[in-house]
Amino acid sequence: MNSKILLKKIKKDLEDYPIEYLKKKAQDSRYPDNIYKHLTIYNTKIYDEIFTKECEDFNINDTLLKNLEKDLDNYLEINGTDDKDNKFTKALCLYLALIGKKPLHPVGDKKTYNVYLLNSNYYCKDRVKYIKDKNSLCKYCSAKKEGYFPF
Repeated sequence: MNSKILLKKIKKDLEDYPIEYLKKKAQDSRYPDNIYKHLTIYNTKIYDEIFTKECEDFNINDTLLKNLEKDLDNYLEINGTDDKDNKFTKALCLYLALIGKKPLHPVGDKKTYNVYLLNSNYYCKDRVKYIKDKNSLCKYCSAKKEGYFPF
């Protein structure tokens, strides 16, 4: 599939999502400063990025796309909530893994977060634990295994 076609499909899947609710939740001081709040903030930033992104034109391997969609469906069957949130999560994951080339989890400092940025590369502390799980989404994530520093 062409990257521009996939981005257009992702935007279509997200156009009816009530993002303002999520943005308010991300700014609400009543919510504790924890991973869920950071995930909400990360997801709203990615949502905004999707709608402002000028996508480069490149081909996405159809088998890779199909496998990612299958693994996402499996993940959402186990962990998902409702159809609207599942569609949102799937669209963001497709974007992050195949177009944005960013981690599927929020990025933060190395001390507090499992995913962090170091020397222009993303690293994940948990990748080594989950990469071999059946239907693992880690294999699609741009974050490298912690401890792997190719410089």
